Amino acid sequence: MTRLKKFFRIITHICLYSAIGSFLLIGLVRAGVLIHSRPKTFFPEDVPTAPVALVLGAGLNRDGTPGVVLSDRVEAAAELYFLGKVEKLLMSGDNSSQYYNEPGAMRNYALSLGVPDEDIVLDYAGRRTYDSCYRAREIFGIDKLIVVTQAFHLPRALFLCNAFEIETYGVTADDDNYNRRDYVFWWVREILASSVAVSDVFIAQPEPILGQPEPIFP
Repeated sequence: MTRLKKFFRIITHICLYSAIGSFLLIGLVRAGVLIHSRPKTFFPEDVPTAPVALVLGAGLNRDGTPGVVLSDRVEAAAELYFLGKVEKLLMSGDNSSQYYNEPGAMRNYALSLGVPDEDIVLDYAGRRTYDSCYRAREIFGIDKLIVVTQAFHLPRALFLCNAFEIETYGVTADDDNYNRRDYVFWWVREILASSVAVSDVFIAQPEPILGQPEPIFP
């Protein structure tokens, strides 16, 4: 074996073992996030009460109304409100342009479900789950909440809100009518997203868009 072949063989083995190690680490992180979330996940009727339900943003339809995923989140949050589990709904999503407004769409849908406008609070800078949880604490002064999202997303949301010292419980907003291919993709994507969330909390620590405090309960 020539020196060049030996060199490339060593490099190949290093890359292979590094890839295997990376996959194992990512899998372990996801497993840890899942285990952390289990005792904090409830059905709507069983979840402990909290002042606020944090509703995380998701995609809109072309006409600006909530897509199926976001509609389910708003419906689940409205159910919590009418069960007396929360006093306010914090709609946190992306409003990075005048043509895309997740919080506004969530508000309109919640109003159509009968939630009073005075009990709906909008966070226009919740571009990521990290941002929504961070701002819930730093901008809106929340130290206890129920986070509402789908089962694939809930473990990461619980981890992030807990990381910002918010006492957090989770309620899933799943529906059986999702496209199966999309649902599998969402679950697979969360494996990597969980590692990014852990890295953001302990290493990168990015600072979201902030601003003046707007406490929900002055």
